[in-house]
Amino acid sequence: MMPRPRVFAWLLGPLLALGSALSSAAPQAPLITPDPARGAPLYAQHCSVCHGDGGAGDGPAGLGLEPPPGDLRQAARLDTLSLAELYRVMEQGIEGSDMPAFADQLDERQRWDVASYIAGFSAEPGAVQADRRFSLAELAQLTPAQVRDTQGGEAAAAFRAQRAKPPAAQRGPGQLIDYTATTLEQSLAAYRAGDHEQAYDLSVAAYLEGFELVESALDNVDANLRKNTEKALMAYRQGLQDGLPVEQVTQRLAAAKAKLEASAKLLGGDGLSWSLSFISGLLILLREGLEAILVLAAILAFLRNTGQQSAVRSVNVGWALALVAGFATWALAAYVIDVGGAQRELLEGCTALFACVMVLWLGVWMHDRRHAAAWQDYIKSSLVGGGGRFGFAVLAFFSVYRELFEVILFYETLWLQAGPAAHDAVLAGGATALVLLVGLAWVILRGSAKLPLSLFFSINAALLCALSVVFAGHGVKALQEAGVFGTRPVPFFDFDWLGIHADAYSLAAQALALVAIAVLYGRSWLAGRRVSVH
Repeated sequence: MMPRPRVFAWLLGPLLALGSALSSAAPQAPLITPDPARGAPLYAQHCSVCHGDGGAGDGPAGLGLEPPPGDLRQAARLDTLSLAELYRVMEQGIEGSDMPAFADQLDERQRWDVASYIAGFSAEPGAVQADRRFSLAELAQLTPAQVRDTQGGEAAAAFRAQRAKPPAAQRGPGQLIDYTATTLEQSLAAYRAGDHEQAYDLSVAAYLEGFELVESALDNVDANLRKNTEKALMAYRQGLQDGLPVEQVTQRLAAAKAKLEASAKLLGGDGLSWSLSFISGLLILLREGLEAILVLAAILAFLRNTGQQSAVRSVNVGWALALVAGFATWALAAYVIDVGGAQRELLEGCTALFACVMVLWLGVWMHDRRHAAAWQDYIKSSLVGGGGRFGFAVLAFFSVYRELFEVILFYETLWLQAGPAAHDAVLAGGATALVLLVGLAWVILRGSAKLPLSLFFSINAALLCALSVVFAGHGVKALQEAGVFGTRPVPFFDFDWLGIHADAYSLAAQALALVAIAVLYGRSWLAGRRVSVH
């Protein structure tokens, strides 16, 4: 998102005059509880240049504006504004002022998040009263002035504090699926109005910020329903991209909403059961971590079996840095800059495709040295002392990093969906998966030590080349989900664990990886034949 230097420049003054009109047009309440922590980086990116970091109206771009940017710290002024009014100003702007419409820059959730963050400038966090809780609808619609007039000053102070940091609500599957359905309706409305680009962007946000976050839980209950719902959502999105008539697009949306309703009924609206929370916690880490563990274990077994301890240290440094980078990326996305679902999928897709190339290279490299004589020649050349060590470390880094960031986000969502009653189930599932992954790595390392060198090299090479095909499928699918390019369903079977998806683009990428494997292995085989002849 590109920053708008004069956002909120005329926010408070004109808004006081337009308050009643805006209030009547504002949405009743946000579908998902506003998160000021998400709003903070958005405010810094789009608003602080005029209003200043602390909301005092002293930003550098606000100098010389008439009227000057409003002081967002003035409780007397913010007390007359509801969160819904702040939300609507960001959506529509204020005609005749420097305050632009912002619907094309911030989606619905982001506007609510920024509104809640702005409300915090005039709030006292310590004023929250444990015995008085306002509903999400009240926090969105009422103003502190209205609460003060009807309930007194202490209630108004509590209201300010709560709307600045709405009580943490369980972000259950029903809430996320409702967000998807409502955003899709907005997408269709934009398409009817002729704004095809906005319609497509909304359809991408509807999936990435809603349904995608419940996919792992739904997969554990009814994998076919998850796949069919995802396909219906992608079919609607593709219809927008292809410019189909409104009637056909409406039919695709109806089919997608029917699948969403079935998913919501199956998962329940408020939270996940203890058993489903455990299974989800287990399978998230097991599924996402399996590929990384296979790559790491294969590399480490190969290096240890061939006595390259210095390269082992490089690999350990690589995956350790990936852990640091993964958590740092999550912290950056959560608290410093706004990284939405599209950026997450773009990051995952690019790293998956890069890992595909790296793993394929390593598999062919091992195959070329599967014979003892070839390996001895390689040792004598001392290549593992330089570029080889770096290559192993890079592969270890990306194999872990591409999975870790998504694992953290999935667990964060699962934690909210499960609720306090099932938090221990999530932890137990994750711990169980971690034990299983460590056990798998131990089995590979222990078993590989007993294999003849030639057979060990051949098995490792085959495993890594197979993983390159898996990564190719995953990478293309992630880029499709990010909206980088469309989908083209074909009559074929799905197997998520192998990255196989019934889509022409994904299958084409995997076919290309298979062709590369055939060409490179064929070259290796011919080179071996020439050596044996001479």
